Amino acid sequence: MSAIERVRPSDPRLPVSPQLALRVAILGGVAMVFFGVIFFRLWYLQILTGEQYVRQADVNRVRDLPIPAPRGEILDRSGQAIVTSRITNAVEIVPALLPGDIARQARAYKERLAEAEQAREAALQRLISFDRSVSGVTHLSSSERLQQGELRHAARLAQVPVPPLPRTEVKLRALFGRLGHVLELSPQTIDERVVQGITATPYAHVTVKTDAGVGVLTVLGERANEFPGVAQEPVSIRSYPDGEVAAQVLGHVDQISEGELKLKAFRGVLAGTVVGQEGLEFYYDSYLRGQTGVQRVGVNAAGEPVPSRLAPTPPKGGLTLKTTLDLGLQREAEKALAEGKAQAQAGGKPANAGAFVAIDPRNGEILAIGSQPGYDPNRFAKPLTPAEYRELVGSGSASGPLTNRAVNGTYPTGSTFKPITAMAALEHGVITPGEGLGAGQCIYVSTEEFCNAGKADYGAVGLVEALKVSSDTYFFEVGERAFSHGNVIQQEAEKLGIGRPNGIDLPSAFPGVIPGARWRVEQNKLELECEHREHRPCGIVEEVRPWSVGDNMHLAVGQGELLTDPLQMAVAYSTLANAYMHGGEGTVVTPHLGKEIAETNGALLQSLSFPGHKVHLNSEDLSLVMEGIHKAASEAGGTSADVWTGWDQAQRPVYGKTGTAQHAGKEDQSWYMCFIGDPRRPIVIAVTVEQGGFGAETAAPIARLMASEWFHQPLKFVAGSSHTL
Repeated sequence: MSAIERVRPSDPRLPVSPQLALRVAILGGVAMVFFGVIFFRLWYLQILTGEQYVRQADVNRVRDLPIPAPRGEILDRSGQAIVTSRITNAVEIVPALLPGDIARQARAYKERLAEAEQAREAALQRLISFDRSVSGVTHLSSSERLQQGELRHAARLAQVPVPPLPRTEVKLRALFGRLGHVLELSPQTIDERVVQGITATPYAHVTVKTDAGVGVLTVLGERANEFPGVAQEPVSIRSYPDGEVAAQVLGHVDQISEGELKLKAFRGVLAGTVVGQEGLEFYYDSYLRGQTGVQRVGVNAAGEPVPSRLAPTPPKGGLTLKTTLDLGLQREAEKALAEGKAQAQAGGKPANAGAFVAIDPRNGEILAIGSQPGYDPNRFAKPLTPAEYRELVGSGSASGPLTNRAVNGTYPTGSTFKPITAMAALEHGVITPGEGLGAGQCIYVSTEEFCNAGKADYGAVGLVEALKVSSDTYFFEVGERAFSHGNVIQQEAEKLGIGRPNGIDLPSAFPGVIPGARWRVEQNKLELECEHREHRPCGIVEEVRPWSVGDNMHLAVGQGELLTDPLQMAVAYSTLANAYMHGGEGTVVTPHLGKEIAETNGALLQSLSFPGHKVHLNSEDLSLVMEGIHKAASEAGGTSADVWTGWDQAQRPVYGKTGTAQHAGKEDQSWYMCFIGDPRRPIVIAVTVEQGGFGAETAAPIARLMASEWFHQPLKFVAGSSHTL
C-alpha cells in the first residue's frame, strides 16, 4: 500500500507583477543613493572639513581689534624730524565693567543713526544728480558752487545727538561726573563718547581721552576703586613739532572711516586703524603705517565681550620717509608769507590767503611748499567738534585751512604768464624779437579797450624791454597776432607743464585750465545742455560764443579764463630754467616730495624716483626771454628791480617776473615767479597772495626773503613799487 502524500498548504503571497517589481527596485536604488550621499556628506563635514568649520566657528565668537603700530617718522632732506610719534596714555571705558546699564541708551542712539543714514543716502543721490549735470565744467558759477557745497554738506552723515542718560542710572552719572572732573570733560561728553563707541564696536574698549597726561595717570592709578570700568592704555600718537609748518602737505592722521575701508589703498586694513588723511601721511601711508597688531576678543552670540585668553599679535612700527623739504627754508617761507600778508593788510588790502613753492629746477625736488591760512595737525590727536571741522574745511565757495592752495588753488596768473606767451610767439614765428609793439596807453579791438595798468605808455618796445617793464599793450598785440596762428600759446603752456597733471606725490593736485577754441566749444555745449535741463542760464560760460581774438589777448597776459596754481607755474619756470642751463635741451621735471624710504634704524630701503620728460626749446628764443626777465629783476625800470636792491646779481643772477591778476569785485592778486641761477644751488620760487595787490609790493618781497634764507643772506623785507605789474 502506497503512502498517502500530504496536502501542501496554499501560499498566502500574491504573485508580483514585473512592473511592480521594477518600481520597487528603482525606489530601493534611489533610497540607497540618498543614504550614500548623506553618509558621504557627513564624512566630508566631519573628517575632511571639520577643522575649517571649527575655525569659522571661532571667527563667529572672536573679534579682532587693531593694536596701532607706531607710525614711521617723516624727515626733511637733512634728516631733521618733521613728523614723529610719541607715547602717551589714553583713558578708556570698559563697557562690561561699568556700574550700570548703558545698553538701552545705545539702542536708542542706533535707531537715530539709522534714520540719519536714510536722510544722508537721499542727499547723496541729489548730489550725484547735480554732479552729473555739471560734469566736465571746469569752473562753476558762484551760485552753483554754493549749491554744490550745500549738497555735499547734506550728503555727509549728520551729527546725530545721543539720547540723554536715564536719570535712574545714578551710579553711571556719578562715575561720569567724577571722571569728567579729572579729565576736564563734561559728564555729557564722556557719556556721548561711550555710547558712540559701543555702537560702533560693542566688544571694544572706548577711548574717551587720548592724550590725558601724567597728572591723570597718577590720579586714576591712586584712586582706581572710585573709577570702575575706567582703564588706561599706553598709545602712540602723531606729533607735529612745528605745528602749522607745512601742515597741508604733511596731512594728518585719524581712524579709518567706513568709506575708506573700501578704498584700494586701505585693502586689508582693520576698522579702527589709524591711517593717513591727506598729504604725505595719506600718499605714503602704506610705508608709514607699519603692521597693525591684533588683539583678539572673545564675544558671545550677541556680540558682547566675554572673558577669554587669546594671545595678541604685536604691531610692527612703520618705515621712515625722508623728504626733499628743507626745514629751515620751510620755516622761513612760512614766516615770510605771514609777513607779506601783514604788510599788505597794513596797506589796506585783505591779503587773506596765499601760497608758495620752492623747487630745484634740475630734478623737481620741492624744497619748500606752503599754504595759508594754515592749521595745526596736532588738533586731530583729539576728537574735533562738527563746528571745528567745518571751520577747517570751509563752506560754499570759501576754502578753509585744510585746502592746499599751492597745489589746489585755481587762479589766473597775471603777467607771470608773459614769458610763456613770449616763448610761444617766438617759436611759432608770430613776432620777431626786435620789432616795436604796444605803443600807446591802450590798443583797441572793435569797441573793446585793452590798456596798460594805470594807462601807462611804454612806447613801441621790443620783446626784451616788454618783459622788463611788463608792457600789457605789447602782449595784447602778441595775443592778437597769435590768434591767427591757432592755439600756439595754449600748446606752449602745456609743453612747459601747465594744464595737465604734473605727477606730484600728493593725493590731489589741480591740473589747470588753459582755455582755447576747443575748450570753448566744450564749455558752450555744457552750458546749452544745462540750460535745456534747468530752464535757466547756468553760468558755465558768461556767453555762448566762439573763442575770440579778445579771449586770446586776455590769455596772453595771464587773465581771462586761465586757471592754474603756484606748483604748475613753478614747474613751467623750472622747465625754462632747466632748458636755459642746458642750451635749450631741457626737462619738464616731475615735482616731488618723497626722497627715500628707510628702516627705523636709518638703513636705506628704497630711493624714490620721479623722472621727467625731455623738451626742446629754441636756445636763441629762450635766451631772449630769460634776458627780459633778468632785466626785470636787476635793471632800473624793471618791475622787481627795487626788491632785489643789494643782491649780488653777478654771483647769483635773478630771473624774475611780477604778476598782478585781476578778480572782479576783489583786490588784485599778487604773484611773483623767479629763478636764481646759482650753479650749485639753483632754485625756482613761486609766490602768490590772494587780494595782496601788485606783484612787486607783496609777493616779490616774500620771494626775496625765501631766497635770502636759501643762500644764507641777511633777511629783510624789501617792498617794490606799488604800481608795477
